[in-house]
Amino acid sequence: MADYFTHFSCLLDVGTSENAIRALDLYNALSQEGASEEPPSEGFLLSIQPEHGGTNLWMRDDVSGDPQRVIDFVIRCAAAFHLTGRWGFQYANTCSKPRLDGFGGGGHVLDLATGETVDWIYTDGWLDQTLSDEGGPL
Repeated sequence: MADYFTHFSCLLDVGTSENAIRALDLYNALSQEGASEEPPSEGFLLSIQPEHGGTNLWMRDDVSGDPQRVIDFVIRCAAAFHLTGRWGFQYANTCSKPRLDGFGGGGHVLDLATGETVDWIYTDGWLDQTLSDEGGPL
């Protein structure tokens, strides 16, 4: 049996070390919400690492993570701390065994001021679709 994983590692600058500490409360609330879902969200790990500065939140998977949960968290942080500009991250979908459909990934960019998606891509199914389109670019 194969195991499937989603991997990512990204930073979010929340402006001040006080905001970074307050972000931990937002993270804990979101984690509690995810734990009550059926099935529970895989979530993600969050920390404030000295090597990333006291204002950056480091978000990453623990074996496997949930990109949508990261997006939800970043939107909450952006609203709570009045963040502006664009933020984004990439993720990789992998598999513990060689499977034809076991690999892919995506990326997501947010406008922090509005919480709206600027652009996104998800490659699951993209290759099959592109190869099956007659006359499509290769």
